[in-house]
Amino acid sequence: MAKSPETEHPVKAVGWASRDTSGVMSPFNFSRRATGECDVQFKVLYCGICHSDLHMIKNEWGITHYPVVPGHEIVGIVTEVGNKVEKVKVGDKVGVGCLVGSCRQCDQCSDDLENYCSKQILTYSMPYLDNTITYGGYSNLMVADEHFIVRWPDNLPMDKGAPLLCAGITTYSPLRYFGLDKPGLSVGVVGLGGLGHVAVKFAKAFGTRVTVISTSLGKKKEALENLGADDFLVSRDDEQMAAAAGTLDGIIDTVSAPHPLLPLMSLLKPHARVIMVGNPEKPLELPVFPLLIGRKSISGSGIGGMKETQEMVDFAANHNILPDVEMIPIDYVNTAMERLLKSDVKYRFVIDVAGSLKAN
Repeated sequence: MAKSPETEHPVKAVGWASRDTSGVMSPFNFSRRATGECDVQFKVLYCGICHSDLHMIKNEWGITHYPVVPGHEIVGIVTEVGNKVEKVKVGDKVGVGCLVGSCRQCDQCSDDLENYCSKQILTYSMPYLDNTITYGGYSNLMVADEHFIVRWPDNLPMDKGAPLLCAGITTYSPLRYFGLDKPGLSVGVVGLGGLGHVAVKFAKAFGTRVTVISTSLGKKKEALENLGADDFLVSRDDEQMAAAAGTLDGIIDTVSAPHPLLPLMSLLKPHARVIMVGNPEKPLELPVFPLLIGRKSISGSGIGGMKETQEMVDFAANHNILPDVEMIPIDYVNTAMERLLKSDVKYRFVIDVAGSLKAN
């Protein structure tokens, strides 16, 4: 007979969980495994709310195991380490992002690309090595293998910085991999939400000229004055789009809703590409002719490996890159999810876990 979440492991834990496709969350008692020889246990201080969390609590991707404790932008303070742990010690600041496991043997893992391992283990709602289900950071403590622990720089605020562990690496990685990190290049960012605003900050830190592309003229002032973008295009304005045709070396597309690709492809220089990092729930229409006449490409990118995630966090600390966040107590999480569904946040909610989560 299967044990309950509260008794399957020896270490008591508390969090907030969704129990069905309504997505409504409430307090939840469960348990964490004992700290193994390569494990790091840490007290969770803050956890960002990612749009993925919204999809997962409602099982919109069809992979959720209920009850689900979301959260993969997790930062805290180490409370215990296994006897073989070398990366961190008790009292250190650490983070955990989207991954807590991979096979560690395949070509992808050998190339520090655990995010593309076919046996990757996500931070929540996925069977772990012992076949128990993983629980995320809307909780008071975490236990993870040290390989999947990120060392947190002392000069990087933990509250505002937490969303870097998903939104940050999701945008940093494609900018680096596809060579859009060179001063003087022209980079487009589609969408100005949780991912988009961080993409703008990283692209500017790399020295590129950044154009924000949005359906909403209302975001122009925010993009240019607050986030430091160089140009702003309204994607529905045919005249603006035509004037900017063929000017961009690459585009990071952060939009998770269905949207046309053809207007974006017209903005690219020959041999350039649109890189998808958002995940629309319905297939997009792909016009092929524009790909042929300019040797243009549509690519995708998903988070990043552990080595690159550490590199990204260190880069953010050195360049003072922080997401724009709204801090909330954990009992506000259901309201936050409703607001997130309406894009009513600038630009990422972060839960003050340590300051608001009470034991049941």
